[in-house]
Amino acid sequence: MTQKEPGQSRLHVGDELRVLSVPGVPGIEEGDSLDAIVTECLAEAGIELLEADVIVLASKVVSRAEGCFVDLSQVVPSEEAAALAREVDKDPQLVELILRDSAGISRKREGALIVRHRLGFVSANAGIDASNSAPADAAQGTGPWVLTLPRDPNATAAALRAHLEKAAGVKLGVVITDSWGRPFRRGTVGFALGSSGLPPVSDRRGDRDRHGRELEFTETATADAVAAAADLAAGQANEGRPLTLVRGLRFEPSDDDSRALQRDPEQDLYA
Repeated sequence: MTQKEPGQSRLHVGDELRVLSVPGVPGIEEGDSLDAIVTECLAEAGIELLEADVIVLASKVVSRAEGCFVDLSQVVPSEEAAALAREVDKDPQLVELILRDSAGISRKREGALIVRHRLGFVSANAGIDASNSAPADAAQGTGPWVLTLPRDPNATAAALRAHLEKAAGVKLGVVITDSWGRPFRRGTVGFALGSSGLPPVSDRRGDRDRHGRELEFTETATADAVAAAADLAAGQANEGRPLTLVRGLRFEPSDDDSRALQRDPEQDLYA
């Protein structure tokens, strides 16, 4: 039997998987308590958390609570950013901000800048978002405003999980999501930017298929799968549904977080 790597546990799905959009999330501003807001929204919706429920939260509300607002008009581009901006035909102030949040450039062409983010994954524009990105108290004449990704989404997921588990008395999972594109595929899909409790990878190596053949390579990106399912319920435009509950999974709590999903750059053929 194939040996499993430490920390990679299995996840099981029952006969029914439910994805529930939790209503009532207010506009989030810097300093707001996500613990309190999530707890209040669940209570107002009459949702009692059950064992192995997974709370899914869009990264944008985390960024807003952390105050990750940037007024691009105040960003001073470096010479490197200015030269790269001319090459890819992008705003030099935006390019400067992308470089600050990146560990390296993966691909570049006119209109596109793909980077390895400081958090370890590869994405367009370092995940910087210009939609719904101004603080409520932004002065007239400032901006344009953008939001950078949360500073430490795994830590945020762990803190929210600890708060909810203490209140509910059950073991939970928490996933912080964002949307990204994939090589050779159109459109974006939700992925796990941060996670806690839920096994990020479900290792099926060593199991057998229906014909008795041993599985040699099968690993399921469970945190990403949960994020993608929640992304459908949350929406991508003006739906205003950043909080989702996924119910119907069975898993043993994991100490791993979303970093377990990242492929070593030396093994990444697309990096």
